[in-house]
Amino acid sequence: MSADWLERPGAKWAVLGLIVLFFAITNLPWTLDDYDQAKQAYTSFEMVGQGGHWLYQHTPNGSVATKPPLVGWVSATLFAVIRWWEGAWRIPSFAAAIALLWLMATEATAAYGVVGGLIAVSALGLNLLSPRLATLVRTDMPLALVTFLIGAQIWRKIRRAESWSTRDRTIAFLLLASAMLIKGPIIYALILPGLIVYQFLQRKNTGRSGWCGSWPWILSLAIFLAWVAGGIMLQEGFYENVVVREFAGRFTETVHKPQPIYFYFPHLLHKFAPWSVLLLGLAIFFWRRRERLSLQMQPDTVWLVCWSLGGLLLLSIIPSKRVDRIFPIVPPLCLLLSAQVARALEHDRWKAKVRPWLVASLVFAVLFTGGYAAFKLGTARQERSDALVQFSRQVRAEVTERNWRFAVVGGREEGMLLYLRRDHFLPPNDAVAQWKAGQLDALVVRNQPARAWLDLLPGAKLRLVSAKAQDRPRYSFFVRAL
Repeated sequence: MSADWLERPGAKWAVLGLIVLFFAITNLPWTLDDYDQAKQAYTSFEMVGQGGHWLYQHTPNGSVATKPPLVGWVSATLFAVIRWWEGAWRIPSFAAAIALLWLMATEATAAYGVVGGLIAVSALGLNLLSPRLATLVRTDMPLALVTFLIGAQIWRKIRRAESWSTRDRTIAFLLLASAMLIKGPIIYALILPGLIVYQFLQRKNTGRSGWCGSWPWILSLAIFLAWVAGGIMLQEGFYENVVVREFAGRFTETVHKPQPIYFYFPHLLHKFAPWSVLLLGLAIFFWRRRERLSLQMQPDTVWLVCWSLGGLLLLSIIPSKRVDRIFPIVPPLCLLLSAQVARALEHDRWKAKVRPWLVASLVFAVLFTGGYAAFKLGTARQERSDALVQFSRQVRAEVTERNWRFAVVGGREEGMLLYLRRDHFLPPNDAVAQWKAGQLDALVVRNQPARAWLDLLPGAKLRLVSAKAQDRPRYSFFVRAL
């Protein structure tokens, strides 16, 4: 691949095509068995199945759901249209990922040229974080999209030296409110620290303010606090599970597993490779040539540095850490990398040195991300990770054909409830009692040597057992003998 290829019109489309492919296949086959996907999926399932649970939901095992409901609303609405749960659960993340790609391509190309736009899009899509999150049933990708829209609005205002209008402030409020209803006030940690630092550094440059005013921030927080107050008053266990454990517990070292302050940096260096290395390399490149960033950066680039580093540093201070929480920092890093590339390519004597490294980074990223996607696919097939999905599909087909009344006995696998499209687990004793009373025609149970189910269920016969799979339990399907 020659360096000239970076400027060809088809280069961006080729890279985008590869990225979308990696986004679509990395999590195949789709399961809900890890990363708390079942908890997120159940929120929309409960909205549609039981009705009335539009503000406060539960987990499959009956605990209070800890996330605000916006993504659940989107999934429930999608299901009403497409009538396909697997799609309704995963389209919000996938659509957010595609929207992020499109916005990054548009914004970076307009600001930093064709090559800068290509590198920004490549950095956003060709890493180990984006393909993994693109179709997970989680709130990370929608939150990253909304966070980027907020940060990019500030970036455009600074770059164009525009003042904030009432319309701009209203848009900022709507975006902030959406972020609050996706994952709560973590949006403050991702935007506000960098914005405060930027405003301090640029306090004499009043024409390039990133501050939209106080009321969008205050009113959006008020909406979230109203949701919290309602939960405390209306939902048993909400205060203990959401306020104390989920929110306040993040700032202690006793509730959630704490991690050292440097936890995110090596993970970001690895999972955002090779772009993390290129980003640091270009910073050193400029520094050694006395193009000191602190003196030479334009205000919009200063904001990108403050935006990305501010969120990273504040999240690093919070004891409770998980790798996926730093994903919203990746898009501003992509824009910052694009700005660095555009700056380097302005000088002919630097262009010849930098462009081969851009090509090498792009080739490495394609192989790195493609290898990761292939590894995930191969591992999932080898371990038969969808064994419970296939088993549940067979059970659903049979009970639907015969119009059987059936239930599932609870286990540790919360996804089983959703695979079987049931709205609650039955305790073992209740399941046995209902079977003996003739209220059930079939029952799905987790294989447990301590329970001889054929002895507990008079007149039952074993109809089906899930396939053996690595790190997956086996489930049995009992039916009433005719």
